[in-house]
Amino acid sequence: MKHLKTLEFIAGVGRTGSIRKAAEALNITPSALTRKIQDFEQELGHPIFERLPQGMRLNAAGELVLRHIQNQVSDFERLRSQIADLSGVRRGHVPIACSQGFADHILPREVEAYRALFPLVSFYVQVRDHLPGVEALASYEADLALLIEPPPAPDMDILYAGHVPLCALMRSDHPLAGEGPVRLRDCLRHPIGLPDRSLAIRAPLDVALTRARATPVIAVESNSLELMRNYTLREDIISFQVSVGVPLLPELCVRPIDAKDIQPIRIVLGQLRGRTLPIASAKFADQLARSLATL
Repeated sequence: MKHLKTLEFIAGVGRTGSIRKAAEALNITPSALTRKIQDFEQELGHPIFERLPQGMRLNAAGELVLRHIQNQVSDFERLRSQIADLSGVRRGHVPIACSQGFADHILPREVEAYRALFPLVSFYVQVRDHLPGVEALASYEADLALLIEPPPAPDMDILYAGHVPLCALMRSDHPLAGEGPVRLRDCLRHPIGLPDRSLAIRAPLDVALTRARATPVIAVESNSLELMRNYTLREDIISFQVSVGVPLLPELCVRPIDAKDIQPIRIVLGQLRGRTLPIASAKFADQLARSLATL
């Protein structure tokens, strides 16, 4: 797989913009790495890097080479999975990007179920909300993206789409604790915790707050749903999260926001359009889509 190693060297320099930094990461001397790149450029018949005073930068040809490298690595991973299947052993690696709302128990549960059947498959889960999650597909950093209210993305093939309610979280002894939907105006009579604008659920909340013509008392604002959920247990505030992301805790009351105030939130499982996924990722996507359909 000598050619794949050369492609790995090129990708390393493109990623770091530095021969020295890439050489350290790839465990090769800078002079040897320079020769590898020069040999490749000579064979290609065209330079792929701009040599700048501050380092190396891929030119237009280099960007095409980088996309070729990403495709080659993806194809090789798929080949390894297919060869493993010939012997009846499913191997592979599944990189997946997900919104925070799925990181608490949905994905841990699904990964556990898959690895119970195929223990030789490994996973890399990175928490990326909204646009960064879509970008992880385009950059081949993730095979799959499980996202809340993703932005329009023509390069994403949707494998599953559904809707779940946005919920109000409060302590079980909070005055609004109970069952069934709760109106947003009632929540706003109490201090609240808000997700910051990097999280997808903030946009529909902002629209609803504007429509309610209310000035909420914001006790805490954060890009961490876990922090807000844990702080909710410490003070009589109300925070917000999609239903699928909330663990079942006896001290936590979870009530859906009335649909008259905020419509259910869209959740999407997607992959890069036109890409043939490695077998392990494709099979996990099938399992995950079936599970999401039961929520």
